[in-house]
Amino acid sequence: MSIQTRVDLELRDVARLAPAGYFVGLHIRFTSPLMTFQTYDQAWIDHYTENGFVLRDPMTAWGFSTTGHVRWSDPTLLDPFGLFREAASYGLRYGATISCGPIKSRTIASFARGDREFTDEEILELERIICHLHDLTQPPDDLTKAQIEALKCIANGDRHAAAAAKLGISESALKARITSARIRLMARTTAEAIQRAKDYRLL
Repeated sequence: MSIQTRVDLELRDVARLAPAGYFVGLHIRFTSPLMTFQTYDQAWIDHYTENGFVLRDPMTAWGFSTTGHVRWSDPTLLDPFGLFREAASYGLRYGATISCGPIKSRTIASFARGDREFTDEEILELERIICHLHDLTQPPDDLTKAQIEALKCIANGDRHAAAAAKLGISESALKARITSARIRLMARTTAEAIQRAKDYRLL
């Protein structure tokens, strides 16, 4: 079973546990996640983005300052901008956030329900899943020389035939190198593989 398939299966369980939606930011480096998954209602996503809530989100600050899990209703959480009240007006009345991994590659995930608080068991299950996803998607430290050469050619605008000729290999061999690089980088497309390789500073 491929890593991508395993990620998809884990996210299916997350969706079951968080019926009002979720956001998962895996391996946040230099303030940006290397991978994100979210199922919140688009109206809330638009409202959150347009108002720059990421800079005022209590869970962002909490996630970078500690690891573990917390309910949004925890009285120790500071919410001076009333973001939880805003979220509730969009149906995200109850929530929990989980943070794991080292500060240089932190994973932060939030989950919401509209009907009730998450149970302790549900939070522990979500924490297990998120920590597993964090480990499963650990960015590679390197690519093979052949994979890098193939991705660089495509990144520079070469078509498959031209890239293969430049590298002195068959077009099928070039495609095999690109496919192996995509698998290693957990990318669905060649363009995504190139971007991730750049993000990981492998190109």
